[in-house]
Amino acid sequence: MPDRAQILADLTARVAELESERELTLRLAQTDSLTGLVNRGAFTAALCERLEAARARDGRLALFVVDLDRFKHLNDTLGHHAGDLFLAEVGERLLADAGPTELVARLGGDEFALISDDPDTARRADRLVAALTQPHAIYGRQVSPGASVGVAVFPDDAPDAGDLQRFADMALYRVKLQGGRRWSAFDAELRAENQHRRTLEAELRRAIPAGEIEPWFQPVVDSADGRIVGVEVLARWRHPEHGLMLPGAFVPIAEELDLIGRIDEAVFDAGCAYAAPWVEEGLIQAVSFNVSPRDLMDPSFSRKLIGRLAKTDLPATALTVEITETFLLRDLALSRRHIERLSAKGIRIALDDFGTGYSNLRALMHLPIQTVKLDRSLICDVAKDARVGKLVGSMLYAARSLGVRIVAEGVEEEAQAILLRAAGCERMQGYWFARPMPADQMADRLRESKAAAPRVFAEERPLRRARA
Repeated sequence: MPDRAQILADLTARVAELESERELTLRLAQTDSLTGLVNRGAFTAALCERLEAARARDGRLALFVVDLDRFKHLNDTLGHHAGDLFLAEVGERLLADAGPTELVARLGGDEFALISDDPDTARRADRLVAALTQPHAIYGRQVSPGASVGVAVFPDDAPDAGDLQRFADMALYRVKLQGGRRWSAFDAELRAENQHRRTLEAELRRAIPAGEIEPWFQPVVDSADGRIVGVEVLARWRHPEHGLMLPGAFVPIAEELDLIGRIDEAVFDAGCAYAAPWVEEGLIQAVSFNVSPRDLMDPSFSRKLIGRLAKTDLPATALTVEITETFLLRDLALSRRHIERLSAKGIRIALDDFGTGYSNLRALMHLPIQTVKLDRSLICDVAKDARVGKLVGSMLYAARSLGVRIVAEGVEEEAQAILLRAAGCERMQGYWFARPMPADQMADRLRESKAAAPRVFAEERPLRRARA
């Protein structure tokens, strides 16, 4: 029979072994595997604890958020392994530069963070930027991408961890916009910007049920005669104080607040209500709507859209859904399910922003995509740069050979329209023809277009610009 003391010793050893394994597992769960630094989850918990300790002693605490400059370029030119080596060295430099009470973390990607109780925030930020600006030796090459740093201080700037992180990120973003390789602190200007954003967030939540988000329409014209054949529906916010607001001022906020789906639904319902009579009268053939990537990530998106369409008077065959090429490539399987489900109902699919990604001709061959919309970034140079003109011509030829209709977006000059028409582009839209307009103006423009004589381009006679 085993000795009682031996059994107790074995149990004690096993408990110690299990405790050691538990501590190792916990440490691994809190550590970034590439750099050995604290990871995001552990850093957030530590920040909250340190803020409470600082609050108890009426102390100050600074949060430095670090983003490496031109890291993507380094990855693309030297490879991902070199990028990993670089990140590991950045971690070593940050640890070597950190004081005994400071905490360094890798938040993910090329983003790092530092918590410091150094009272001289400016000096600490200067030292941080200097440490990361010194050249690094990677594969025998000297590289110096540099770093951008955003700083926020407790309690001067923010009372809690959430706001402190958000304000440091705002300061970092400002540095990135200014070219990087420096630091910036959260200040009165950013505070006013934050307050404006908070106000917009609250007003946007109210604006959707209040009907302030409305559809505007931009014509799509036939290149052969300049007559309007379709419209693209766009969102506008008629703010009671700020007036008409363009999507760039509120869509990013809506996406962050998860309100973009509600905005898309409101614009879709109202847009269909206006456009259905135009289709019935034969004023237009197609009505197109942009779909946000967030909506497309919902596996039930296409079913929901079909259900909403059924509640309107717009025929499915008159509806075009615009999906960005970027999303198509991000999740091809989900895109295929949406596209095939919508196409089965007669809804047409347009691939938007074509030419900004990989110009995926394979998708055009294997998916029921009827329309390609050439991105405005190509169109703006099509009449100025012969190489861009040849590229666009090749894209037009390839898409046309696959039986896909081409729409050129962002046509703003007569020379662009002439070149695109000569190259065989079937349809165009842009400020040269008309700016987006509200429904009542659009209805008048459609009736004018139907009654007007075919439009003649400048190579036949002088072309007068359409009224905006």
